[in-house]
Amino acid sequence: MGKIGLTEIILILLVVVLLFGGRKIPELMKGIGQGMKEFRKASKVEADGEKEATK
Repeated sequence: MGKIGLTEIILILLVVVLLFGGRKIPELMKGIGQGMKEFRKASKVEADGEKEATK
């Protein structure tokens, strides 16, 4: 238990398609990608700030 198999991934994708429809999925993925990009940027800025503070 705890591992996600192929069957679970297919089931999740099917539910996403049913909930959001085929046309909304690219917009959803774009939003997720932008959110991840912003998170990485903020994490990098925070890590750089900690490095400068310890010098």
